[in-house]
Amino acid sequence: MISTIAYISVGLALIFQMGGMGMGGNMMYYVITGIAMLASKLVGDTLQRRFKQYSQTPTQLSGKEIAEKMLADYGITDVQVVSVKGTLTDHYNPANKTVNLSEVVYNERNVAAAAVSAHECGHAVQHATSYGFLKMRSNLVPIVNISTKFLNIILMIGVGLAAAGMPQLLLLGVLMFATTTLFSFITLPVEFNASNRALKWLEETNATGTPQGQKQAKNALWWAAMTYTVAALASLGQLFYFIMMYLNATSRNS
Repeated sequence: MISTIAYISVGLALIFQMGGMGMGGNMMYYVITGIAMLASKLVGDTLQRRFKQYSQTPTQLSGKEIAEKMLADYGITDVQVVSVKGTLTDHYNPANKTVNLSEVVYNERNVAAAAVSAHECGHAVQHATSYGFLKMRSNLVPIVNISTKFLNIILMIGVGLAAAGMPQLLLLGVLMFATTTLFSFITLPVEFNASNRALKWLEETNATGTPQGQKQAKNALWWAAMTYTVAALASLGQLFYFIMMYLNATSRNS
């Protein structure tokens, strides 16, 4: 979402400048977008460094074996552990009940792989126990999918129409963007809870091998959670900007 909004920022700012919002509003947009992009890069780069570092700490079990053991320990027998191509493609799919691990996580025996694998199984445990925030996020998925599919074009056209004195479509864009922001914030407790479940299980089973390994797993998952935190805060900042844009447009027409 950060990168997508960044791509349309210049167009939105220029269109609304022509409509009279002025350079102050444009500067706010640039500042919000710039901070979001910078924070996202810093957190992402740190996450990659940590995972590369912690991939050097060996464990007895592979990512696949970690996942299978954690699921078994929680009595979950209807979830499959599968390997998927790509990097950072690890995820739990509640639709077909699969823990999907990237090849490097699935096959490797190190702390980074163990942390990621246990985290995704944490989502499977959430699903099995009907964790409230996970259910809320799943219910929002169809709405968010529709919103993100049409959001950019509606915002672009809506901003242009608002500059011409017709802000109704911009309001629709604001409401659609609000659903993605809500989704981002509901994702936070889901991700933090999955990490807490993972770390608790890793510690109880000593799957990382040493206290240092456990500390590394905790740090890796903390940085992973920060990527979602940055995305949620960036989305909130963008939402506030669009709300101000809409209010500015309506005040000019009143």
